[in-house]
Amino acid sequence: MSTVRIVNTKNEPVGEIELNDAVFNRDVKPHILHEVVRMQRAARRCGNASTKTRVEVRGGGRKPWRQKGTGRARAGSRTSPLWRGGGVAFGPKPRDYSFKVNRKVRQQAVAMALSARYQEGNLLILDDFSLERCKTKDFIGVMSLLQVENGLIVTNSASENLVRSSSNVNGYRILSSEGLNVYDILLHKKVILVQPVIESLEKRLMA
Repeated sequence: MSTVRIVNTKNEPVGEIELNDAVFNRDVKPHILHEVVRMQRAARRCGNASTKTRVEVRGGGRKPWRQKGTGRARAGSRTSPLWRGGGVAFGPKPRDYSFKVNRKVRQQAVAMALSARYQEGNLLILDDFSLERCKTKDFIGVMSLLQVENGLIVTNSASENLVRSSSNVNGYRILSSEGLNVYDILLHKKVILVQPVIESLEKRLMA
């Protein structure tokens, strides 16, 4: 077990907590992180590039000229891929780029990403994070006190004031513990965990 201090929004220590090494201090395997990030990014691809085949383009009902006697090459349809305005042969069609990675591997990858941030000293534990009013200035003030310029904030129940105050500030994102994923952890320099999240994370990633 690793002991980490807990701070408040003024960056004052208010206690300590023990983190499970199986979740927050395990060996990091870059190839697993790479595979899961690749899976997440592939799932976000739209895959909506589309071209028309010779069946879908307009025209083609009548043979352009008779088969023999014209001196020209035989042609059966104006929709041939050889013709200007014809269909596209082997062109792209809407497709799904996503692929599957086993649940256990995804769990391991989240734990490894958290471990990487902990080992770098970029994991911060807050006792609570709520704002009394919806003010971007207040959110920026808290981030300044915590010395976080780019961070992922993970909380079980984010208040509306917190969500709205952070929504138009670049470099920050708020996620629930259920939505925590490898890509967002690696995308942000620091990870801020609100204390109640730790228990649910350990339960989820140890399952």
